[in-house]
Amino acid sequence: MPSDAVLYQAAALCLTYPDDDLYARLPLLREAAPPLRAFTDHAAVTPRPELAEHYVRVFHSEDRSGLHLSRWYEEGARRDRMSPARLTGLYRRHGLEFTGDELPDFLPSVLEFTARTGDTGLLTGHRAGLERLRSQLADHGTPYASVLNAVCAALPTVYTEP
Repeated sequence: MPSDAVLYQAAALCLTYPDDDLYARLPLLREAAPPLRAFTDHAAVTPRPELAEHYVRVFHSEDRSGLHLSRWYEEGARRDRMSPARLTGLYRRHGLEFTGDELPDFLPSVLEFTARTGDTGLLTGHRAGLERLRSQLADHGTPYASVLNAVCAALPTVYTEP
């Protein structure tokens, strides 16, 4: 797996609700994805209930810090790129079934898709939204901002239609 794929997969794990699986994988994530060390080091010393409360406060509040990419469209943007049916079809064309409880535009799902396929089109096509999310997380002073910093830094600068 190329290093960016490892980063995208690790970032997907870091951006999911902090559960026992995340805590069990923190040492591996720390070593496999050095750009995520600020977050993994923080998570390693933060009690799970405290990190879980922080996650809910940051990503489930009303202030647009959500992890669904469709929340980050600008007015007039083509929304059909991220329709659930289109994304589910894209995942299937790459041999992946979307079975999660979340919608297919959930950033950790898109990151996992990118890691497995090498197709960065969904992420680069929504770079502006990712940058707005990254900026908002940084303004909140949350360690999750470092995850978005790493993802945005790894993205190619040229967009190709998925």
